[in-house]
Amino acid sequence: MFTLAQLTSFVAVAEELHFTRAAERLRMTQPPLSRQIRQLENDLGVQLLNRTNKSVRLTPAGRAFLIEARGILRQSENAALAVRQVSTGEAGSITIGFTAASAHSMLGTLLRTAREAVPLAEIVLREMVTRDQLAALADNSLDLGLIRPSVTGPDLRTRPAVREQLLAALPAGHALTAREGALRIADFHGQELLMYSPTEARYFHELLISIFRTAHVTPVYSQYLSQVHSILALVNWGLGVALVPEAAAQLRYADIVFKPVELPIPEPVELDLVWRRNNDNPALHTLLRHL
Repeated sequence: MFTLAQLTSFVAVAEELHFTRAAERLRMTQPPLSRQIRQLENDLGVQLLNRTNKSVRLTPAGRAFLIEARGILRQSENAALAVRQVSTGEAGSITIGFTAASAHSMLGTLLRTAREAVPLAEIVLREMVTRDQLAALADNSLDLGLIRPSVTGPDLRTRPAVREQLLAALPAGHALTAREGALRIADFHGQELLMYSPTEARYFHELLISIFRTAHVTPVYSQYLSQVHSILALVNWGLGVALVPEAAAQLRYADIVFKPVELPIPEPVELDLVWRRNNDNPALHTLLRHL
């Protein structure tokens, strides 16, 4: 079977139609160049060049093979370039997990940065709750997670990504929409509240339980849901009030009024970037350097 060196030699001679010029172009002497061509013809079992003392011409088989040889060399160069780009973090693939709520805050910034930092890399997005992201990080099917804290572990590295305030999401016409300025936590005492699931939305569930317990406030939990957009859909239908991260206000509903809420910590909602300490994906580390 022919080699890339033989193909390179043949293409040079075919384009120059002169062995001496082709040898100079390849920075080699003419005898080894001639041997490369003869060996290529022997391997293929066809004559590629008509040689005389005065000229070199391509045979019909040579003209056909020139097209194929150029294509093979291009593919070889592209393959080598792709491998180098992956090894340096310029290309490759990064799988990113995100929660539904983070799609309206940090995810956009993350994707814009990825396009600038690793424009040749494939970005694979997976919408997952925090618990599932941690499982995917553990089995290496996820490179980077947008996860609600607190997440710890000897094999994990974390970096704060964003902090947000909580907003009250109220059905239009609800009595609390008429209040001037920010609402107080005490205003939710006895209110029918759409609550987060204690398993699938554990971070928000525990955050709200802590806030209400500290303020000695007891809402009436009407439903337990895992996704912010599902909670807002029920608020829109007038089935209760909710506390949602600030980014959720970007989801426009005709019958929802968003109002700020006074809290001891102005921005209690946190989102972290999380990845495995031993993840050796060069593209991931290029992205992290640019964040």
